[in-house]
Amino acid sequence: MKVKYQSDKLGLRTLCASICCSACAAALLLPVVTQAQTIYRVVGADGHVTFSDKMPVTTDNATVLGTGGRALSANVVALPLELRQVAGKYPVTLYTSGNCAPCNSGRELLGSRGIPYTERTVSTSDDSEALQRISGGSSLPFLTIGSQQIKGFSDTEWTQFLDAAGYPKTSVLPASYRAPPATPLVVAQKAAPVAPASEAQQPRDTTAPSSAAPPNPAGIRF
Repeated sequence: MKVKYQSDKLGLRTLCASICCSACAAALLLPVVTQAQTIYRVVGADGHVTFSDKMPVTTDNATVLGTGGRALSANVVALPLELRQVAGKYPVTLYTSGNCAPCNSGRELLGSRGIPYTERTVSTSDDSEALQRISGGSSLPFLTIGSQQIKGFSDTEWTQFLDAAGYPKTSVLPASYRAPPATPLVVAQKAAPVAPASEAQQPRDTTAPSSAAPPNPAGIRF
């Protein structure tokens, strides 16, 4: 009986040790799970910065920064979680021009697949110079997926890169989603008009009047 009691006691100690080890392992894993949460950085209209682990409700005057510090538009923030994470990590930008059939094909592909993207138009010489600096050429359409650059339209190539980035193969966009309007690649800014100088700032004639004697007694000057 004594031997059996010691055996049972040993088994109880083993069981307790096993439970303790499991609890320790769970405690070690807990910080890892906590660190995996997404932290959002919100910059208010007054420049005040706040941090939160919950998706904030944005306004027109607030900016939300996702992974890597990229600014997310209100449309991107409103996307489903899976799509929002991909769009925040690998944002899509489409560069187009007017009367460009391949550009239209590119829009149709992105639209049919439900890819949120930003469209920048190239229509002026300044736009063309900016495109040259960005892409190293003038070919349109020009697509960027994160840091990946794709010149020209190819259904197969675009699909492969979108798949590799992790974008859903079929649209999961909410019915309320509205794509942002296309904007020029270079936004022209008008120079401020130069204010006319006031009378107080006008240069004055400081030439002293001539006091020399007239060249002839009659005072006639030529």
